[in-house]
Amino acid sequence: MAYPFGDIEKKWQEYWSEHKTFRAENNSAKPKFYALDMFPYPSGAGLHVGHPLGYIASDIVSRYKRLKGFNVLHPMGYDSFGLPAEQYAIQTGQHPEKTTKENIARYREQMDKIGFSFDWTREVQTSDPNYYKWTQWIFLKLFNSWYNPETDKAELIQNLIQKFSSQNSKVKIGEAEKFWNECSEKEKSDVLMNYRLAYLSEAWVNWCPQLGTVLANEEVKDGVSERGGYPVERKLMPQWSLRITAYANRLLNDLEKIDWSESIKESQRNWIGRSEGSSLKFQIPDSKFQIEVFTTRPDTVFGVTFITLAPESELVSRLTTPENKKAVDEYVHYAKNRSERERQSDVKKVTGQFTGAYAIHPFTGEKLPIWIGDYVLAGYGTGAVMGVPAHDTRDFAFAKHFGLPIIQVVQPPVNSSPNGGGQEGASCFDGKEGKCLNSDLLNGLEVKDAIKKIISEIEKRGLGKGKTQFRLRDAIFGRQRYWGEPIPIYYEKGIPKVIEEKHLPLELPQVDKYLPTETGEPPLARAADWYYHPNGGVTSPPLRGGDRGGVGGALELTTMPGWAGSSWYYLRYMVQDVKHIKPEDDKAFADKNSINYWRDVDLYIGGAEHATGHLLYVRFWTKFLFDLGLIPVIEPAKKLINQGMIQGRSMLLFRYIFVEAEKKSSIVSDLNKHLEAQGDSPYSPDDIRAEFSNGHLCHVNAIHVFENVNYRCSSVTPIHIPIEYVDDKNRLFRNKLLELQKREAFYKESVYENKISWSKDEVGNEFFLLTDEVEKMSKSKRNVVTPDDICKNFGADTLRLYEMFLGPLEQSKPWNTNGISGVFGFLNKFWRLFMSPSGGGQGGGQDERFSVSNEEPTKPELKTLHKTIKKIQDDIEHYSFNTSVSAFMICTNELTELKCNKRAILEPLVILLSPFAPHIAEELWNKLGHKESISFAPFPVYNESHTIDDSYAYPVSFNGKMRFNIELSLSLTPAEIEKEVLAFDQTKKYLEGKQPKKVIVVPKKIVNIVV
Repeated sequence: MAYPFGDIEKKWQEYWSEHKTFRAENNSAKPKFYALDMFPYPSGAGLHVGHPLGYIASDIVSRYKRLKGFNVLHPMGYDSFGLPAEQYAIQTGQHPEKTTKENIARYREQMDKIGFSFDWTREVQTSDPNYYKWTQWIFLKLFNSWYNPETDKAELIQNLIQKFSSQNSKVKIGEAEKFWNECSEKEKSDVLMNYRLAYLSEAWVNWCPQLGTVLANEEVKDGVSERGGYPVERKLMPQWSLRITAYANRLLNDLEKIDWSESIKESQRNWIGRSEGSSLKFQIPDSKFQIEVFTTRPDTVFGVTFITLAPESELVSRLTTPENKKAVDEYVHYAKNRSERERQSDVKKVTGQFTGAYAIHPFTGEKLPIWIGDYVLAGYGTGAVMGVPAHDTRDFAFAKHFGLPIIQVVQPPVNSSPNGGGQEGASCFDGKEGKCLNSDLLNGLEVKDAIKKIISEIEKRGLGKGKTQFRLRDAIFGRQRYWGEPIPIYYEKGIPKVIEEKHLPLELPQVDKYLPTETGEPPLARAADWYYHPNGGVTSPPLRGGDRGGVGGALELTTMPGWAGSSWYYLRYMVQDVKHIKPEDDKAFADKNSINYWRDVDLYIGGAEHATGHLLYVRFWTKFLFDLGLIPVIEPAKKLINQGMIQGRSMLLFRYIFVEAEKKSSIVSDLNKHLEAQGDSPYSPDDIRAEFSNGHLCHVNAIHVFENVNYRCSSVTPIHIPIEYVDDKNRLFRNKLLELQKREAFYKESVYENKISWSKDEVGNEFFLLTDEVEKMSKSKRNVVTPDDICKNFGADTLRLYEMFLGPLEQSKPWNTNGISGVFGFLNKFWRLFMSPSGGGQGGGQDERFSVSNEEPTKPELKTLHKTIKKIQDDIEHYSFNTSVSAFMICTNELTELKCNKRAILEPLVILLSPFAPHIAEELWNKLGHKESISFAPFPVYNESHTIDDSYAYPVSFNGKMRFNIELSLSLTPAEIEKEVLAFDQTKKYLEGKQPKKVIVVPKKIVNIVV
């Protein structure tokens, strides 16, 4: 009889909820362990079986650590602000809060069914005003702070103001300079924006008109938005940003202090992109303008043959000559509509435009043409590069395309291989080695020595200075959306000011639509009462355009990005019973004692796709809060694991569109020409007919003969069939297709039916044989498997074990529901270890009863148990959960063969299994007589002595032919072994009264008797 998983799982899930079994205590005497999952965005589709993979892994470790005596914090929440809910709201008119709450309820229901040991009293939702009050509070701290390069940390902006005031410092106001104490309030505000960590400025952004919002670089792919595939253009607009670049060096160096995967670290290193080099100024003749570049190869300065500006550079309009203006304007329009990612990655496409202007080479005095090219980015460096085509691949491609001079100034070392050939002017060598030539004062110097010398010369002549540059750009923070945290800023006489902390949270206002206004303003501009007064908080605008006595003003219309709330959520989880905290008692994002106790995350599990987004921002916010003395750590998580993806198995049916061929033609001639061009073997008519009959993809332009008429296949479209309609042999039967066509109109025209398209099974049922393909599991591909179905049919413990059994945690692997029966069978076999038929003894009859023995275990039983203890402990410590499941199966098989039902063996085994399959473990633990949850039982202690063999089963051979085994002590000498073997009854049987000529004994190997 199968174990009753349905009743058991419901029983223990209710028990855990009622008793708050997994509630973590702040400031416990126990050592702490903080396990964190990257919290989900609650979409309407709910969880599929790929989502819980990381949660199961973190749950296994959390339960294991509790068994090891740790006070475990394992929380869960929801990243509940986001564009999908807003897009749905735009389509339906329904407030995004409503759909978000419904989706959260669905996620919670699914997660409860899987039996996670989350402390739900600490649940957070980033869209909850009680939560985003503190996100806004942190923003205010960022706004009121600056980064002091002398102390290398963030400090209050008031310190900088005091310094400017006491010294009456000269500050830049546009192109001019002015003493601080003579500046107006607006001028002071503008100056401070150049220092604040949260600041407002004109910035080039990725603007998506259809979505009505700014997108981060990682949200744009191939010139379109990642969500929706809408065109994205570059646009200059006022934008809130965070000065993450101030932390670039620390973000880079501190990677060495954390146990994260090397691939994640390398992604962040590349994104931060530290470069050592020099700035260098090129004068524009007969002008006050200079072009400043940053270069990592100042040693190649004598190879400069042109200058390239970013299309967005403000110098473009100032330097372009009248005769080139039209062409330049057209190119700027073209370039601004390409995303930065596209411009960086598209190395094959060379575009540019000459401005008509020239710059003076600072060392040779030669005139250098000034071009614009979209491979130069306004936000990186100075937005200008010096073109050294002989020693930079993109400069080389640019020069070759536009016929610009190429001057070699570095002689490559012997055996090096330049890009594109080897002749001067026809190749590019970009290696940072070799000797300088054609370079005046640098001739004969090795590259490394030349770099030092030329930087010294540049600084000596006042042309620039040695510096460190980063690829990392400041984080665009404002979004022209509704469903996000309002930015707590208002504008008084054009000056941005912070709202009072006592008025937090600044909650989202009601609006009639969630779209931008007709004039292009963000959705918050639709709010009727969106004005702020320092004394009263949010209010309606004053009548007749007044400003209520000179204070107050219109509130900011943009909201924060989705990553704002996720940049500090690990800290909010430290608040005890955060779900029920009263606003009047909510005095900090987390109290200091709790922060000092939990400190940082011990294990963080989540997807690798967040490498340069969330993970970089959360590190930035952590360092900032540390600088202000609000937290005691400089990194959020000690260890990070990126779980692999569970992929779906898509089932594809191909839709054929046929048109009658214009001329009669052989079925094979046109197709075989196509195949030969592809390097494939030719087809016979029978091959093509078989290909068709099986429903497989027919080559485009294939000629198909049907009823003596030639048809040409003009197009083939893959159609995703829901996996629940397909059998385990990849067959879609006609009746299932008809059912699908009734259910969804989309499928009605999806299949070209004729008598040759269908196959028949042994009883005549017609079917298509579908093609399967491993892809990302998603609703659009109709390959989603929900955990609900698995829990219903096999139980949550089976799901948990099977997801771990699929393969190593960090690898991607395809889902195959057919394999789950093996894991389900194992749990049933494990259950039967504790059961006996009502008549006694071990078995699997219908009338089973719980039965364990208190007898002393045998050596083989102890050996099986303790080798399993060691294996499971080692595996969990090394996150090798798939091999743990195998170890449980081996152990269960061995104990079944030994007919073991002894408490001394089974009780510790239940504890071992409990992190992986907690429901069945709780039930068996309870049946073993324990009243408390198994969650806090002590983890079994491994005893090596039980796994060391003290005997050996010697194979005994006669004249080289093995006849039987005999178990003998390993302590026996060869002479004693020979004596024992010869005295054995079976030996006498095979000797048949004869005396052996010789007995060969190899200790721990064999015994061979020569007769």
